[in-house]
Amino acid sequence: MYTKNRWSKLPMTLAVLLAVGVFCGVMLSNRTASHRPPGSKVDKLKLPEGFKAEHLYSPSEEQNGSWVSMTFDDKGRMITSDQYGGLFRLVLPPIGSTEKPKVETLKVEGDTAKVAMGYAHGLLYAFNSLYVMINNRENPRFPKGSGLYRLQDTDNNDQYDKITLLKALKGEGEHGPHSIVLSPDKKSLFVVAGNFTDVPKMDTYLLPTNWKNDNLFPFIKDPRGHATDRHAPGGWIARTDSEGKSWELFSAGYRNSYDIAFNEAGDLFIYDSDMEWDFGTPWYRPTRVCHAISGGDYGWRTGSANTSPAFADFLSPIMNIGQGSPTNLIYLKDARFPAKYKNTLLAFDWSFGIVHGLHLKPSGSTYTADHEEFLSGAPLPLTDGAIGPDGALYFLTGGRRLESDLYRVYYGDYQNIPAGSNVANAAVTPEHKQRTEIEQYHVKKDPKAIDLAWPLLKSPDRFLRFAARTAIEHQPVAQWESKVYAEKDPQTLIYAAIALGRQGDSTKVGGPLLKALSKIDYAKLDDLQKQALLRAMEVIIYRTGEPDAATKQAVVSYLNPRYPSSNALQNRFLSKILITLEAPGAVQKTLGLIEKNEVFDDKDNAMATASADLILRNPQYGLDLAGLLEKLPPAQQTFYAIMLSSAKTGWTPELREKYFAWFKNAFGYQGGRSYIGFIDKARQLALKNVPKDKFAYYNKLSGAELLTGTGNDLARLYTPKGPGRGWKVDEAVALVQDSLANRDFEKGKMIFSAVLCSRCHAIQGEGADVGPELTQLGTRFSVHDMLESIIIPDKTISDQYASIAYTLKDGQSVVGRQINEDANFYYIAQNPFDSKTVRKLSKKEVASSKISTVSVMLPGLINGLNPDELRDLVAYLMSGGNKNNPIYTESRTQKGGK
Repeated sequence: MYTKNRWSKLPMTLAVLLAVGVFCGVMLSNRTASHRPPGSKVDKLKLPEGFKAEHLYSPSEEQNGSWVSMTFDDKGRMITSDQYGGLFRLVLPPIGSTEKPKVETLKVEGDTAKVAMGYAHGLLYAFNSLYVMINNRENPRFPKGSGLYRLQDTDNNDQYDKITLLKALKGEGEHGPHSIVLSPDKKSLFVVAGNFTDVPKMDTYLLPTNWKNDNLFPFIKDPRGHATDRHAPGGWIARTDSEGKSWELFSAGYRNSYDIAFNEAGDLFIYDSDMEWDFGTPWYRPTRVCHAISGGDYGWRTGSANTSPAFADFLSPIMNIGQGSPTNLIYLKDARFPAKYKNTLLAFDWSFGIVHGLHLKPSGSTYTADHEEFLSGAPLPLTDGAIGPDGALYFLTGGRRLESDLYRVYYGDYQNIPAGSNVANAAVTPEHKQRTEIEQYHVKKDPKAIDLAWPLLKSPDRFLRFAARTAIEHQPVAQWESKVYAEKDPQTLIYAAIALGRQGDSTKVGGPLLKALSKIDYAKLDDLQKQALLRAMEVIIYRTGEPDAATKQAVVSYLNPRYPSSNALQNRFLSKILITLEAPGAVQKTLGLIEKNEVFDDKDNAMATASADLILRNPQYGLDLAGLLEKLPPAQQTFYAIMLSSAKTGWTPELREKYFAWFKNAFGYQGGRSYIGFIDKARQLALKNVPKDKFAYYNKLSGAELLTGTGNDLARLYTPKGPGRGWKVDEAVALVQDSLANRDFEKGKMIFSAVLCSRCHAIQGEGADVGPELTQLGTRFSVHDMLESIIIPDKTISDQYASIAYTLKDGQSVVGRQINEDANFYYIAQNPFDSKTVRKLSKKEVASSKISTVSVMLPGLINGLNPDELRDLVAYLMSGGNKNNPIYTESRTQKGGK
């Protein structure tokens, strides 16, 4: 037997960022001495020039939970909440002090036996009260459910003794109710909730309530079951008064926004999340910051119905940030920061530890923005932040019971920046003034609304057009229906047709509207107008159903000669309409675009942060990005292929042969967790349209044998059986050291691939060459060191495998593994799955660099394994992939001698 004594004779070393992991990758060479490992928690922060940071407190170290929300009261004290615990009040030391904060546990209602108030995703001090947005399913420890609560101190003893539930909300968890902010006029509250929070009954609705998917694309719900019962309008923003008596739905169409913020002009902004499982699909939308206007719908829909900013009836973001997990949004008017930070939003990303700066610039009735990476760190799971009374930025890390910390960031010369100097003059453009004036008709019915709003449908300003159309839709249809059919201006007709298609009698308006639109001179429209016209037709067909034969013929005759277009975005709209209407040749044309591999530059979803720049900031979340970028699905092909799954006519055997062969190839691409399932659901929809006697043939041709029974994953040679556990080092070592007799070599080899080791490493020449070859692993490392490196990869990071964070002179940062350098450039590998893609980074652009504190190895790699599977994997690794190693031969010899 390979005993404990035999293990102890192996070399014992702690220099192990070895490679039993996905992110253990490219070996660094020629690394300069200027890259130094950071020390304290503050050292890991990348700050703008002239700024300083202080670490003030660690709630988790003091057994006070993991803090996710904060506010300041009227005495300048900070109030915070544990995600799964109570409230705390802090008296903070002045800037530069070495004193610790004075932390008090708030005892609301005098109840000290259990948590009386907490579990808050949002806190706000206003109206001499503390408003608490509880996000919780009732439980014995904390019986209060989700909703907006008001806490008051009725006896003036500086303790809250009265709790009032202002509005109970149905929804909890990470997509439940979130933040609360005070309106600029300090007269009302705005609250935001994620898409798993039902819209409660409102007193008024600024956006029309007849929301639908309005998408002719085949509707496929998430194959893994996420949000399959959640429908329009998704996440929402509401306004209420200080007593929570009157409620108004202000804006909606978000996926899961945690926070909102106002600027001096009274405009509201929101930081919305992406759906990371949709990576690789044509409907994926990045995290984004939006200007949330009255009645705005920003288009979140579940599954494949998710909309694009290209849809004329929804609104576009100010900026797409990229992949991440938004948690907080701050406007810096109260900060004692340099003048550069006037008109600036800070957007917090939990996943990748970045505070994005958006420098707002008025543009018509809305804004554009310039991007800055204001602050970053790794790991830095940002949860909430606020500007304190001293003008400094305070922020929290934590959430999901992670290590939690409180930081303060301030400008070094803040004493020479007067309080209030960061307040900018509100820039109100003529278009902005028009928009806010027309928005009053989102609330009231008035015949004047039609006359005032109608001319604005012709405006080149998208947000102004939206506000005008929404005002029209709030008025009785009888007052404006005839104006639609009488309209001569093409653009006005297009947007008026969208309004009537949404609000008119669906049994009557479809044919007349489609015929009217089909008479517009298509060639005289610009690309945006063509896009809007096609979208108007899609909405009308969706809302009113398949048109009669004459109307159908008119639309097909109008559009079919124009398909395919030289514009890839217009081709998406054209394919949806023409395939839905079974236009002659639509199937053949669409399949031709797939074969052509039409390039689509999706400018509407262009991101401020490149995905490759995020991989090594957080190995756990970077895993999906690395795989995606290694084998990125062709989005335009995918769009057309899924659209064709609804085509019932127009097929020939040759076309079907090409089409179903596409699916088999598509399973070879890498996307988010739901990518394979979405492709398979589309494949199954398409198979419903083939002759019954050909089903088996096309089923096999399209790759059915590649899939598991659910169709959500590719079948592998081995899938861990589990049940897994959160393995600890001592537990794993004790289990393995004396228990390697009779291990299964072939099973260990399959597990090596199943837990993705082979994606980076080779044993006995089999596997990838991204990371070190592991054949000699057992002769160099002990089982304890190896398991410790797998389970706690951040504990000891070898310089040889560390990633480096480069801070650029423009404030941005780049994280990667330096694989070489010369006199002028660093050569950086950012994707551990793709070592051949190297980024050249000019040394002239680099201000500083330091070693990242986060191991590039994915933690929890073995957590899916049960004890026997762990033993088989360790035996295989320590044997160096050699079935004749003593680990196996001595076990067999001893077994044979019994």
